[in-house]
Amino acid sequence: MFQIRHERSGDVLAREHLLDLCFGAARRLKTSERLREGRLPAEGLAFTAEYNGHVCGTVRLWHVEAGFRRPALLLGPLAVDPEIQGHGLGATLMSHALTRATILGHGAVLLVGDAPYYARFGFTPELVAGLSMPGPFERERFLGLNLRPGGLDGTQGIVRATGAWGDADAPFPAFGDAGAASRRRVA
Repeated sequence: MFQIRHERSGDVLAREHLLDLCFGAARRLKTSERLREGRLPAEGLAFTAEYNGHVCGTVRLWHVEAGFRRPALLLGPLAVDPEIQGHGLGATLMSHALTRATILGHGAVLLVGDAPYYARFGFTPELVAGLSMPGPFERERFLGLNLRPGGLDGTQGIVRATGAWGDADAPFPAFGDAGAASRRRVA
């Protein structure tokens, strides 16, 4: 049986391996990743799925501003080990994360992902029609969800990262990464 729990610092290497397995190294070049880079996930909104002591799924949400002064969350990445995909773990992780975000009082969630998959959770492109990402993105994959009425209504502008800074995701903190540090300074 799968266990969904809050992410722990000891999950970093396994999570990064899982993300590389699911999305490849090119995942680090995506605009969504630029918004997350160097930031901490929103408090209480980083989850790990575990099976028999092994990390097999992950989902995290991040603080962003959806246009001018409109707080929202950016979801991603959501990943499930390819060997166990198709058994509902991704949907369970999504539901868990969205429920927790709602309980914590957040108003809206943005993501870039497969529209047919995320539509079942209520995500639509119409809610983000007035928004843009701060770099290249596929418009048809840019989706939004209101967690409370009006969360994204009338939003316009560019999505901007607003979460707390931290190096919680550095898989090898002892070695450092001057390139990542440089990218964080200019982001």
